[in-house]
Amino acid sequence: MSIEIEELRRIYKDLIVSIKNPRPLPNLKIEFYPYVGINNRIRLRDDLIHVKISDLLRDAPIELHHALAEILLRKLYRKRVPASVSQIFQDYIKQTEIRQKSIETRKTRGRKILRGSEGTHYDLAEIFNLLNQIYFEGKIPKPTLTWSNTNTSRILGHHDSAHNSITISKSLDDNRVPRFVVECVMFHEMLHIKHPTKYINGRRYSHTPAFRQDEKEFAFFEESEAWIEKHWAEFSKGKKKVKGKKGFLQRLLDF
Repeated sequence: MSIEIEELRRIYKDLIVSIKNPRPLPNLKIEFYPYVGINNRIRLRDDLIHVKISDLLRDAPIELHHALAEILLRKLYRKRVPASVSQIFQDYIKQTEIRQKSIETRKTRGRKILRGSEGTHYDLAEIFNLLNQIYFEGKIPKPTLTWSNTNTSRILGHHDSAHNSITISKSLDDNRVPRFVVECVMFHEMLHIKHPTKYINGRRYSHTPAFRQDEKEFAFFEESEAWIEKHWAEFSKGKKKVKGKKGFLQRLLDF
């Protein structure tokens, strides 16, 4: 049974008083919004608090809405959120049914802008096909391959299972970047297709032991790691070098 907006208003008003107790009390506008995923927003403008809750949570139990209200209001007023309150919210959204609903809305509502696989210096389709033959016996089904829309320095690659796509950072489409580095990133994202994300007891596992074992099969992983550690500052808007930080490449490949 869906929770009523008036019931939500009572929850939020009571929490506003207990957390901040402003005088006078601000006005409240609460609505369910068709976000792509399980997103929730709150903002204070003048004397109005505007709350937008993912419509995927419309049928959630009152305990969940109470926890979400406390999380949003404490963040709004810059107060610490108790771990027990955050856990209530996390436990709910990690349920298989809720995760599946989120994936379906990403497929139907999400809009993914694709640049295509052919870059200025590297062709992602050609790299994918070659790696598929060398390392996977041609068994990895080909997803949509695309370069990112902008240069990125924190994430080099991303496999999106909802849209069946692999996106590689446009920053790598550069003649200064060795081909084996681009191949290494593509290889990592292809492994996400071979080893899909698992959920065990509500926890998400993207890089399983089997994944990490297969990752070692790429012939130039160590060379790619060394190159990134030495040169990536040149592509990171002047940030300091990361020399000596082992595993830096893997952190850039995580998502």
